[in-house]
Amino acid sequence: MRFASLGSGSAGNGLVVEAQTTRLLLDCGFGLRDVLMRLARLDLAPEQLSGILVTHEHDDHAGGAFKLASKYQIPVWLTHGTLTMIERFLPAQRDFKTHVIDSHQSFNIGDVQVHPFPVPHDAREPVQFVFTDGAQKLGVLTDTGTSTPHIESMLSGCNALALECNHDLDMLMNGPYSYPLKQRVGSRLGHLDNATSARLLARLDNSKLQHIVAAHLSAKNNLPIMAKKALSDVLCCETEWVGIADQALGFDWRQIT
Repeated sequence: MRFASLGSGSAGNGLVVEAQTTRLLLDCGFGLRDVLMRLARLDLAPEQLSGILVTHEHDDHAGGAFKLASKYQIPVWLTHGTLTMIERFLPAQRDFKTHVIDSHQSFNIGDVQVHPFPVPHDAREPVQFVFTDGAQKLGVLTDTGTSTPHIESMLSGCNALALECNHDLDMLMNGPYSYPLKQRVGSRLGHLDNATSARLLARLDNSKLQHIVAAHLSAKNNLPIMAKKALSDVLCCETEWVGIADQALGFDWRQIT
């Protein structure tokens, strides 16, 4: 199993998970031309995608998903709450299937077993996911303002993690955002800061961890080195071992063995 990022941050998100002949795109917050270019960087064509999963309705995660799905007849999986909120994204002529999922019910797409779990975020019915091919496990957590025991249970024992480190709290509070936006981002329904992500990570079983990537970094309220240090301090590893999901470049394929 392997995974790669098309880009991560407030300007758009997309993560590809591959196991054998199954390739899944988690979120698509990029325009059609942009996402095709980003897929090509990973030597992927849209016709190779087995499905698109949407975590929630915000533009940076769902804005491009349905144009891509419609043009290339790619099925989409999402919660009922998300479906009710994305009418503005749906093309007039839909040529793809939508599958409504239960946020607590696992399901299979080809060679991948998908385990959704609910997260606290200011969206209608947001979820994040754990992916497994039966042997290896990838956990993804972004767009949540706080952790929960269920989140930690889902992410424990993963072989790879993509973990939100959206902001440094001091940078957020002293930065350029308006006060209401600062309150939203820093709330329990907003985004994880570096220190909170580190505390979450410390509560997980990381004994099988091969990869960790800090994701959804704010361009104005965080620095990659700060996210790397927060997570590396918990894992007692070199900061360079912690990857960064870049907004422009994402990250290249990472193999889970």
